[in-house]
Amino acid sequence: MQRHPMTKEGADALKIELNKLKKEDRPAISTAIAEAREHGDLKENAEYHAAREQQGLIEARIAQIEHILGSAQIIDVTKLNPGGKVVFGATVTVLNINTDEEMTYKIVGHEEADLKHNKISVNSPIARALIGKEEGEEVVVTAPSGNIDYEIVEIQYI
Repeated sequence: MQRHPMTKEGADALKIELNKLKKEDRPAISTAIAEAREHGDLKENAEYHAAREQQGLIEARIAQIEHILGSAQIIDVTKLNPGGKVVFGATVTVLNINTDEEMTYKIVGHEEADLKHNKISVNSPIARALIGKEEGEEVVVTAPSGNIDYEIVEIQYI
């Protein structure tokens, strides 16, 4: 089985979600299905069908999370000694040399990537350009709109 990198933070969040799904959502939907069954004819019972559909979604998400965690290689960046280089799990502040705009990204696994929270996949073009570099270095990221020049301002292992 191929292992996929995941931050400890991402794995912990998935474990919390899995626990909630198994201990709260699954029992609640079972109760809802039982109550809907008591309403009689299941063919035209919208509550029953909605509850069964919800149950299917919950079970699918549980299976998905278990698969992700089962194939994850959990990396705690705070325990690494990267020697000042950008590595998986690092939080990197970069300066766009062309626009003078600063951005901070955390390099995470594919399953954790969330651009709204500045978490970028280790497989993204910017992460691939940053990996192995040090503060003060310039990198060129090939983007659909053309090349973008960045300077690494700060690397944190948090």
